[in-house]
Amino acid sequence: EVRVLVIDDGSRDDTGDVARAAGADRVVRHVNRRGLARAFQTGLDTALEWGADVIVNIDADGQYRGEDIPALVADIVAGRAEIVIGDRQVRALTHFSPAKRSFQLLGSRVVRLASGLRVSDAVSGFRAYSQEAALRLYVAPLFSYTIQTLVQAGKLNLAVTSVPITARETPRPSRLQRNMFDFMIQQAIVLGRTYVAYEPMKTFLGLALPFLLAGAVLIGRVIVLGLARNGQFANVPSLVAGSIGLVIGLLLGTTALITDRIRENRRLLEEILYRQRRAQVPHRTP
Repeated sequence: EVRVLVIDDGSRDDTGDVARAAGADRVVRHVNRRGLARAFQTGLDTALEWGADVIVNIDADGQYRGEDIPALVADIVAGRAEIVIGDRQVRALTHFSPAKRSFQLLGSRVVRLASGLRVSDAVSGFRAYSQEAALRLYVAPLFSYTIQTLVQAGKLNLAVTSVPITARETPRPSRLQRNMFDFMIQQAIVLGRTYVAYEPMKTFLGLALPFLLAGAVLIGRVIVLGLARNGQFANVPSLVAGSIGLVIGLLLGTTALITDRIRENRRLLEEILYRQRRAQVPHRTP
């Protein structure tokens, strides 16, 4: 059984009526625009309320083809994956400018490092989710859901694969971002915030280490020079700079410990949310 769900994110045109006339089973409308991430979460929640076994998300810009959905869900139906990303094969997209292709490939490489997943098209808006993956994911109301969900999936150890799809040219301007630079900045913020939420210890200890090393080297330099001058410790600038470096490093190290405890609370809250959502999903024989 296939059901079509449309999320109308506060549009001011006849999106809802057109969708119903075209055969949509349900249209959920946000009274005010809440952004792509919140619209995505509304879609997941509504599909889970229906008891969906597999959820396919497709952007509304006409870039993706419905004919590719069977290939997209095949790994989930076969039990080989929990999330499948539609890979647009960006290198071969001639309607993307060289700069856009380069930035897309670079961004996907960064996301692979942050998430630990082998995904070649990190910002693709054509994806399939198993019920279990949809229950585990919960996105914050940031710029977009694409990178958020990949980092979450990697940290939650969900099985993620990709399949090649066809991406059509969309001549109308994007309604998500003003330009490519704005898109990159917004996605970088999302990636940074999501990564820090799941890996605070690595993040803050990584920031603390250079300050601790620099402070230790400068303080050591003061001590060595002072001993060489028969106890005359006169290198005040190095002493001050080294002390500041050590203080900043220790503060960042303390922050790492505190945020790591916060991460454990986050994991507990995510598990509680998962079990609560699981209890609300209609049970039936697949």
